[in-house]
Amino acid sequence: MDETSNQMDIFDVMYNCRAMRRLKPDAVPEDILIQLIEAANKAATASNTQPCRWIITRDSEVKQKLADINRNAIKRFYPAPDPSAPQSAFEWQMEHMQNIPALIIACIKTGPEKPAGSFIDGVTTGGSIWPAIQNLLLAARASGLGACPTTLPLADRAAAKAALGIPEGVEPICLIPVGYPMGKFGPVTRLPVAKILHWDRW
Repeated sequence: MDETSNQMDIFDVMYNCRAMRRLKPDAVPEDILIQLIEAANKAATASNTQPCRWIITRDSEVKQKLADINRNAIKRFYPAPDPSAPQSAFEWQMEHMQNIPALIIACIKTGPEKPAGSFIDGVTTGGSIWPAIQNLLLAARASGLGACPTTLPLADRAAAKAALGIPEGVEPICLIPVGYPMGKFGPVTRLPVAKILHWDRW
């Protein structure tokens, strides 16, 4: 961290970019939200096609609809939490998603030439949106904001697209709740490089 410039070194940002699910309801200034999208927009895309599109929703009705989809998906795909255990950050987000100040939805243009749903099968399409999502997450961390991507609020794709007014030829890929964190940032815990790196061959 360069204290004189108040700018974080890129490695500091990456090494301390924890998933932050517990977020304050305090509004995030619009210029900062736009800055996140500007950072995302700098990511490389296949053949520089730039198919990424973004929705920032702050509307309470839309957020509630997405929170309901998220809750239904969690209840369907995950076991019920132990009522005697402390509430996890995952559960907290389920209960409070509608109160998070900004939900950013990363979308990608598939174009009319691609059949509906083909984006799921195309790894190359995902290769154009996920680098942009990571740029956004790093920019959020550098700005002191918490964020964590999730696909569960899009599990009912028809309902999510209707709530967001997404047209044909565009698919939502993930949702990123953004806000000021309740907890503290800290170093991420990951496997040591020696356990995940292979030279020349597996």
